[in-house]
Amino acid sequence: MSEYQSNVSDHERFLKDSKSEEDSLNSVNFWMSNLDITTYDFPSIYHLLTKSFIDWQQLSSSLPIMEHSKWTILGFDGSWVAGDITISDYLKNDASVLLDECLQHKTKVMADWNPEISHYKEEHTICLFPLFTRGCQELYSIMVCSLPRQKVENGGIEIASAMSILFQNCFYKRFENIFVEDMMSEQKKANDEAARTAILYQIVERMHDQIDVDMILTEVLDSVAFLYPTATLQLFMSQDHHSDNPRVKPLILQTWKDDVRVRTFMDGKLTIQETKQENGEDKLEIGFPLGGTQGVYGVFYLLADKDFLNEVDLQLVTTLVDTAGNAFENAKLYEQSNLLIQELRLINELTQRVNQSLRLSEIYQFSNEELLNIFKADFCCILQFNKKLDGLEVVSSNVPGLAKEVFEKDYGFGGLVYGKGEPVILSGYTVNMRIPSKFMEYSGSESLIAAPLTVKGEVMGAILLSHKKSHYFTYDNYRLLQTLSIHIALSVSNALLHAEVKRMANRDVLTDLYVRRYLDEVIHERQTHDFCGSLIVVDIDQFKQVNDMHGHQQGDKILKQVSEIIRTSIRQSDLAARWGGEELAIYLPQLGVKQAMVVAERIRRRVEEETAPSVTVSCGISEWNWLDDQVSVDSLFYLADMALYRAKNNGRNQIQVEDKSITKAPGL
Repeated sequence: MSEYQSNVSDHERFLKDSKSEEDSLNSVNFWMSNLDITTYDFPSIYHLLTKSFIDWQQLSSSLPIMEHSKWTILGFDGSWVAGDITISDYLKNDASVLLDECLQHKTKVMADWNPEISHYKEEHTICLFPLFTRGCQELYSIMVCSLPRQKVENGGIEIASAMSILFQNCFYKRFENIFVEDMMSEQKKANDEAARTAILYQIVERMHDQIDVDMILTEVLDSVAFLYPTATLQLFMSQDHHSDNPRVKPLILQTWKDDVRVRTFMDGKLTIQETKQENGEDKLEIGFPLGGTQGVYGVFYLLADKDFLNEVDLQLVTTLVDTAGNAFENAKLYEQSNLLIQELRLINELTQRVNQSLRLSEIYQFSNEELLNIFKADFCCILQFNKKLDGLEVVSSNVPGLAKEVFEKDYGFGGLVYGKGEPVILSGYTVNMRIPSKFMEYSGSESLIAAPLTVKGEVMGAILLSHKKSHYFTYDNYRLLQTLSIHIALSVSNALLHAEVKRMANRDVLTDLYVRRYLDEVIHERQTHDFCGSLIVVDIDQFKQVNDMHGHQQGDKILKQVSEIIRTSIRQSDLAARWGGEELAIYLPQLGVKQAMVVAERIRRRVEEETAPSVTVSCGISEWNWLDDQVSVDSLFYLADMALYRAKNNGRNQIQVEDKSITKAPGL
């Protein structure tokens, strides 16, 4: 045995140890798995290949094979990138057929290198190793090796192949560095944004704690001066507002005409223009309108350097000014009418309370409690129209006997308010009993105020408040309830919309099955409480041919048919989801593999018999239980996917169960 052969095992162990870096590159593998070589930046990837080749040379320089071999790196199009350019020239000219074969078939190619046409003194073998991305299997480089014939016969090709794997690991490591740098850059941006947000939150919080106009204006001026010390900030007010702050000045519209401050005030929006100072410096004049819901009160005038024109800075100052405008307006309103502010406070408190939750039952309960407290009423009843029952359902009430009661939509005061969409006030029920009302009778009340729950002109229910005394409620109570009912209705509408959005977010639009993200969350939650569970991954066989033959619309119909078969073949407690493309997944909580096989076979048989045009499915099954060493969503999906892969390779239209010898997915 030659010295070259005796070192083969040592070389392979060295390369195997180098390959262990692969486990630390999961995130990079994802990049490489989805890398589209045809659109990637060529100079960047060629530079990456060159750097990787240098790393590879440093790692392998001490190996005996390097004394007798020549290496070169080609791009995915066959162009020379690094290494021995003589080999590249030979492949482009005398051995172009060899290069074309490697590029066309994307497989390892070997051939003799005649010494007559090479610069070597002995016969060589040239070998081309194509390198692929791990997921999409796209060719991104070709590693070429030239070995003496004698070394080839002594196992040199196997060593060369291992050396190409080492180069691929070097390339992945370089790729990882780019990935990490990008993540660090994004993290820095996120930290900067978080710091700005924290400062903004503190400033806004302080402003909202103030009810004094001068304090609010001073706060925003000081805050901007603190954040941007090189900028000059002034406030020009359109109203006669006296302030001891020298930065607050009157806005005189007749004098400046086309000035930035005047344009900002008249247009009510951000205005920016460049200006040249007396010292020759170029500056930016920026006008921020100080306004509220009732109009614009003034202009924050900022004189800053040109580099201030940054979207984040503009947004930050705009938010501060907008907040100051709202706070200023609220303070003015407070000064004008304490009574109005009191009502706004009640509205704000109620809105905050009901907006703490997006669950309808909690919103109704909060509203019930707050309304009783605000109006000092004895009884409250909230009705909501139920489309399924075609009636007004009692969703919250402190009247015994009315819980979950459903009235006809034209019955009682609730029906009157719902039908006309107008509020009602009643001073004596026993004097005027023309309208029957279980609410008034059961509670023994005399006084009543009621208001509709209306959103965008549509009445969705009614609020009834009563008191045992007659002539209890005032007109101010009547008017305030109308205002509060609008906010309660908005909260109810938001809760209904949130529930619908949440339902849609967890559902696939085409199949109406759950999305994979939701399935992952449920399985993870189940694995913390249950003792076992099974997963079935279903794939429609040759789905691409169905699309090609019948069109994508028919393909979508097939996918819907299979989804409906799955939905009607499982228990209510089971979860079916669209895993991706034509692949579907079913999680069976508290069931083992044998029971899952029964379900999978039922689905497989029904799909074959009931779909039109007829298609078949392949299924992969995996399970977990609390005795397993490692329990995770990823490993469960990985094992099911591997089983599905075997079902596909074994002829399709069949069911395969996880291989117990595979304990986890690589990298998990």
